[in-house]
Amino acid sequence: MLGIRNLAAVGTAALAMMPVTAFATPVIPTSLSVGGMFLQAHWVVKLVMIGLALASVATWTVFIAKLLELRKATATEQQVHDQVIALRSLRDAALDSNLAFTPLVREALTEMRLSSDALSDPEGIKERVVSRFQRHEASVARNMTRGVNVLATIGAVAPFVGLFGTVWGIMNSFIGIAEKQTTNLAVVAPGIAEALLATAIGLVAAIPAVVIYNHFSRRIAAHRALVSDSAAAILRLVSRDLSRGQAVVLAKEG
Repeated sequence: MLGIRNLAAVGTAALAMMPVTAFATPVIPTSLSVGGMFLQAHWVVKLVMIGLALASVATWTVFIAKLLELRKATATEQQVHDQVIALRSLRDAALDSNLAFTPLVREALTEMRLSSDALSDPEGIKERVVSRFQRHEASVARNMTRGVNVLATIGAVAPFVGLFGTVWGIMNSFIGIAEKQTTNLAVVAPGIAEALLATAIGLVAAIPAVVIYNHFSRRIAAHRALVSDSAAAILRLVSRDLSRGQAVVLAKEG
Protein backbone atom coordinates (compact mmCIF):
# COMPACT_ATOMS: atom_id res chain seq x y z
CA MET A 1 0.00 0.00 0.00
CA LEU A 2 2.80 2.37 0.86
CA GLY A 3 4.45 1.70 -2.51
CA ILE A 4 1.25 2.45 -4.39
CA ARG A 5 0.79 5.68 -2.50
CA ASN A 6 4.36 6.73 -3.29
CA LEU A 7 3.82 6.01 -7.00
CA ALA A 8 0.60 8.03 -6.97
CA ALA A 9 2.38 10.92 -5.28
CA VAL A 10 5.21 10.80 -7.81
CA GLY A 11 2.72 10.70 -10.71
CA THR A 12 0.79 13.66 -9.35
CA ALA A 13 4.00 15.64 -8.97
CA ALA A 14 5.06 14.78 -12.51
CA LEU A 15 1.73 15.88 -13.92
CA ALA A 16 2.00 19.12 -12.01
CA MET A 17 5.45 19.76 -13.49
CA MET A 18 4.28 19.17 -17.11
CA PRO A 19 3.60 22.27 -19.22
CA VAL A 20 0.01 23.43 -19.16
CA THR A 21 0.01 23.73 -22.95
CA ALA A 22 0.20 19.97 -23.30
CA PHE A 23 -3.48 19.72 -22.33
CA ALA A 24 -4.65 23.10 -23.58
CA THR A 25 -6.83 23.55 -26.65
CA PRO A 26 -4.61 23.75 -29.74
CA VAL A 27 -3.97 27.30 -30.87
CA ILE A 28 -5.08 27.84 -34.47
CA PRO A 29 -2.51 29.99 -36.28
CA THR A 30 -5.06 30.94 -38.92
CA SER A 31 -6.76 34.28 -39.48
CA LEU A 32 -10.48 33.82 -40.08
CA SER A 33 -10.93 37.23 -41.69
CA VAL A 34 -11.92 37.29 -45.35
CA GLY A 35 -8.46 38.42 -46.44
CA GLY A 36 -6.77 35.90 -44.18
CA MET A 37 -8.89 33.02 -45.42
CA PHE A 38 -8.16 33.99 -49.02
CA LEU A 39 -4.40 34.14 -48.46
CA GLN A 40 -4.33 30.78 -46.67
CA ALA A 41 -6.66 28.99 -49.11
CA HIS A 42 -5.51 26.35 -51.56
CA TRP A 43 -4.33 27.76 -54.89
CA VAL A 44 -7.29 26.18 -56.72
CA VAL A 45 -9.72 27.85 -54.33
CA LYS A 46 -7.83 31.12 -54.78
CA LEU A 47 -8.26 30.91 -58.55
CA VAL A 48 -11.98 30.28 -58.09
CA MET A 49 -12.32 33.31 -55.81
CA ILE A 50 -10.35 35.57 -58.17
CA GLY A 51 -12.46 34.44 -61.14
CA LEU A 52 -15.69 35.12 -59.26
CA ALA A 53 -14.44 38.52 -58.15
CA LEU A 54 -13.65 39.43 -61.77
CA ALA A 55 -17.11 38.23 -62.79
CA SER A 56 -18.64 40.52 -60.16
CA VAL A 57 -16.62 43.47 -61.48
CA ALA A 58 -17.79 42.67 -65.02
CA THR A 59 -21.41 42.58 -63.83
CA TRP A 60 -21.29 46.06 -62.33
CA THR A 61 -19.34 47.43 -65.31
CA VAL A 62 -22.03 46.18 -67.71
CA PHE A 63 -24.71 47.57 -65.40
CA ILE A 64 -23.29 51.10 -65.40
CA ALA A 65 -22.45 51.17 -69.12
CA LYS A 66 -25.75 49.68 -70.28
CA LEU A 67 -27.79 51.83 -67.90
CA LEU A 68 -26.28 55.01 -69.39
CA GLU A 69 -26.70 53.69 -72.95
CA LEU A 70 -30.34 52.72 -72.45
CA ARG A 71 -31.20 55.96 -70.69
CA LYS A 72 -29.76 58.05 -73.54
CA ALA A 73 -31.28 55.91 -76.30
CA THR A 74 -34.73 55.87 -74.69
CA ALA A 75 -34.73 59.64 -74.19
CA THR A 76 -33.76 60.18 -77.84
CA GLU A 77 -36.36 57.73 -79.15
CA GLN A 78 -39.08 59.24 -76.96
CA GLN A 79 -38.32 62.66 -78.40
CA VAL A 80 -38.55 61.29 -81.95
CA HIS A 81 -41.84 59.57 -81.17
CA ASP A 82 -43.36 62.70 -79.64
CA GLN A 83 -42.40 64.77 -82.70
CA VAL A 84 -43.51 62.25 -85.32
CA ILE A 85 -47.01 61.67 -83.95
CA ALA A 86 -47.73 65.41 -84.33
CA LEU A 87 -46.86 65.50 -88.07
CA ARG A 88 -49.29 65.16 -90.98
CA SER A 89 -46.89 64.13 -93.74
CA LEU A 90 -43.54 62.40 -94.20
CA ARG A 91 -42.43 65.52 -96.03
CA ASP A 92 -42.74 67.44 -92.76
CA ALA A 93 -40.38 64.95 -91.15
CA ALA A 94 -37.95 65.24 -94.06
CA LEU A 95 -37.85 69.03 -93.69
CA ASP A 96 -37.36 68.88 -89.92
CA SER A 97 -33.64 69.04 -89.13
CA ASN A 98 -34.17 67.02 -85.94
CA LEU A 99 -36.00 64.18 -87.69
CA ALA A 100 -34.52 64.06 -91.17
CA PHE A 101 -31.46 62.07 -90.07
CA THR A 102 -33.13 59.70 -87.62
CA PRO A 103 -32.88 56.04 -88.71
CA LEU A 104 -36.60 55.37 -89.16
CA VAL A 105 -37.24 58.52 -91.20
CA ARG A 106 -34.19 57.78 -93.36
CA GLU A 107 -35.45 54.25 -94.00
CA ALA A 108 -38.87 55.56 -95.06
CA LEU A 109 -37.41 58.27 -97.30
CA THR A 110 -34.98 55.81 -98.89
CA GLU A 111 -37.76 53.37 -99.73
CA MET A 112 -39.94 56.16 -101.15
CA ARG A 113 -37.06 57.28 -103.37
CA LEU A 114 -36.29 53.74 -104.55
CA SER A 115 -40.00 53.13 -105.22
CA SER A 116 -40.55 56.38 -107.11
CA ASP A 117 -41.35 54.42 -110.29
CA ALA A 118 -43.80 52.10 -108.49
CA LEU A 119 -46.06 54.55 -106.71
CA SER A 120 -49.09 52.96 -108.32
CA ASP A 121 -48.66 50.07 -105.86
CA PRO A 122 -49.13 51.70 -102.44
CA GLU A 123 -49.57 48.38 -100.64
CA GLY A 124 -46.26 47.13 -101.99
CA ILE A 125 -44.54 50.34 -100.86
CA LYS A 126 -45.99 50.05 -97.36
CA GLU A 127 -44.94 46.40 -97.18
CA ARG A 128 -41.36 47.29 -98.08
CA VAL A 129 -41.32 50.15 -95.58
CA VAL A 130 -42.55 47.78 -92.87
CA SER A 131 -39.80 45.32 -93.80
CA ARG A 132 -37.18 48.05 -93.40
CA PHE A 133 -38.64 49.03 -90.03
CA GLN A 134 -38.61 45.44 -88.81
CA ARG A 135 -34.95 45.04 -89.74
CA HIS A 136 -34.17 48.28 -87.93
CA GLU A 137 -35.98 47.11 -84.80
CA ALA A 138 -34.09 43.82 -84.88
CA SER A 139 -30.81 45.71 -85.22
CA VAL A 140 -31.71 47.90 -82.24
CA ALA A 141 -32.52 44.83 -80.16
CA ARG A 142 -29.19 43.20 -81.06
CA ASN A 143 -27.25 46.31 -80.13
CA MET A 144 -29.08 46.75 -76.86
CA THR A 145 -28.63 43.14 -75.77
CA ARG A 146 -24.91 43.21 -76.51
CA GLY A 147 -23.16 42.63 -73.20
CA VAL A 148 -26.36 41.81 -71.33
CA ASN A 149 -26.13 38.11 -72.17
CA VAL A 150 -22.88 38.01 -70.20
CA LEU A 151 -24.96 38.71 -67.09
CA ALA A 152 -27.10 35.65 -67.76
CA THR A 153 -23.98 33.50 -68.10
CA ILE A 154 -22.53 34.84 -64.85
CA GLY A 155 -25.81 34.35 -63.01
CA ALA A 156 -26.08 30.75 -64.18
CA VAL A 157 -22.44 29.66 -63.79
CA ALA A 158 -21.12 31.58 -60.76
CA PRO A 159 -22.92 29.50 -58.08
CA PHE A 160 -21.54 26.27 -59.53
CA VAL A 161 -18.03 27.70 -59.80
CA GLY A 162 -18.25 28.73 -56.16
CA LEU A 163 -19.54 25.26 -55.26
CA PHE A 164 -16.54 23.72 -57.03
CA GLY A 165 -14.22 25.82 -54.86
CA THR A 166 -16.14 24.72 -51.77
CA VAL A 167 -15.93 21.03 -52.67
CA TRP A 168 -12.21 21.33 -53.34
CA GLY A 169 -11.59 23.12 -50.03
CA ILE A 170 -13.62 20.62 -47.98
CA MET A 171 -11.84 17.76 -49.70
CA ASN A 172 -8.51 19.22 -48.59
CA SER A 173 -9.87 19.58 -45.06
CA PHE A 174 -10.75 15.87 -44.93
CA ILE A 175 -7.30 15.05 -46.24
CA GLY A 176 -5.91 17.12 -43.36
CA ILE A 177 -8.01 15.10 -40.88
CA ALA A 178 -6.53 11.86 -42.25
CA GLU A 179 -2.96 13.17 -42.15
CA LYS A 180 -3.18 14.55 -38.59
CA GLN A 181 -5.13 11.56 -37.29
CA THR A 182 -7.51 13.79 -35.38
CA THR A 183 -11.17 14.60 -35.52
CA ASN A 184 -10.76 17.86 -33.62
CA LEU A 185 -13.00 20.36 -35.40
CA ALA A 186 -10.63 23.20 -34.52
CA VAL A 187 -8.03 21.66 -36.80
CA VAL A 188 -10.23 21.53 -39.91
CA ALA A 189 -12.53 24.50 -39.24
CA PRO A 190 -10.28 27.07 -41.01
CA GLY A 191 -10.15 24.95 -44.18
CA ILE A 192 -13.92 24.49 -44.19
CA ALA A 193 -14.42 28.24 -43.63
CA GLU A 194 -12.13 29.00 -46.60
CA ALA A 195 -14.14 26.57 -48.73
CA LEU A 196 -17.46 28.11 -47.79
CA LEU A 197 -16.06 31.55 -48.62
CA ALA A 198 -15.88 30.44 -52.26
CA THR A 199 -19.62 29.66 -52.24
CA ALA A 200 -20.37 33.03 -50.63
CA ILE A 201 -18.39 34.88 -53.31
CA GLY A 202 -20.18 32.85 -55.99
CA LEU A 203 -23.54 33.98 -54.64
CA VAL A 204 -22.33 37.58 -54.39
CA ALA A 205 -21.43 37.42 -58.09
CA ALA A 206 -24.53 35.52 -59.24
CA ILE A 207 -27.41 37.25 -57.44
CA PRO A 208 -26.74 40.81 -58.73
CA ALA A 209 -26.10 39.42 -62.23
CA VAL A 210 -29.52 37.74 -62.34
CA VAL A 211 -31.32 40.79 -60.94
CA ILE A 212 -29.57 43.18 -63.34
CA TYR A 213 -30.20 40.86 -66.31
CA ASN A 214 -33.93 40.74 -65.59
CA HIS A 215 -33.99 44.53 -65.16
CA PHE A 216 -32.31 45.12 -68.52
CA SER A 217 -34.53 42.56 -70.23
CA ARG A 218 -37.55 44.61 -69.22
CA ARG A 219 -35.90 47.92 -70.16
CA ILE A 220 -34.80 46.63 -73.57
CA ALA A 221 -38.29 45.27 -74.28
CA ALA A 222 -39.76 48.65 -73.37
CA HIS A 223 -37.25 50.45 -75.61
CA ARG A 224 -37.99 48.15 -78.52
CA ALA A 225 -41.72 48.78 -78.04
CA LEU A 226 -41.04 52.52 -78.19
CA VAL A 227 -39.10 52.08 -81.45
CA SER A 228 -42.02 50.06 -82.79
CA ASP A 229 -44.44 52.86 -81.85
CA SER A 230 -42.26 55.39 -83.69
CA ALA A 231 -42.13 53.12 -86.74
CA ALA A 232 -45.91 52.76 -86.72
CA ALA A 233 -46.30 56.55 -86.56
CA ILE A 234 -43.98 57.04 -89.55
CA LEU A 235 -45.78 54.30 -91.47
CA ARG A 236 -49.01 56.25 -90.95
CA LEU A 237 -47.32 59.28 -92.50
CA VAL A 238 -46.32 57.18 -95.52
CA SER A 239 -49.85 55.83 -95.84
CA ARG A 240 -51.34 59.33 -95.70
CA ASP A 241 -49.00 60.58 -98.42
CA LEU A 242 -49.86 57.62 -100.64
CA SER A 243 -53.57 58.17 -100.09
CA ARG A 244 -53.30 61.90 -100.83
CA GLY A 245 -51.21 61.35 -103.96
CA GLN A 246 -48.39 63.45 -102.47
CA ALA A 247 -45.85 60.59 -102.58
CA VAL A 248 -44.76 61.54 -106.14
CA VAL A 249 -43.49 64.93 -105.03
CA LEU A 250 -41.92 63.41 -101.93
CA ALA A 251 -40.09 60.75 -103.91
CA LYS A 252 -38.68 63.34 -106.29
CA GLU A 253 -37.54 65.57 -103.46
CA GLY A 254 -36.03 62.62 -101.53
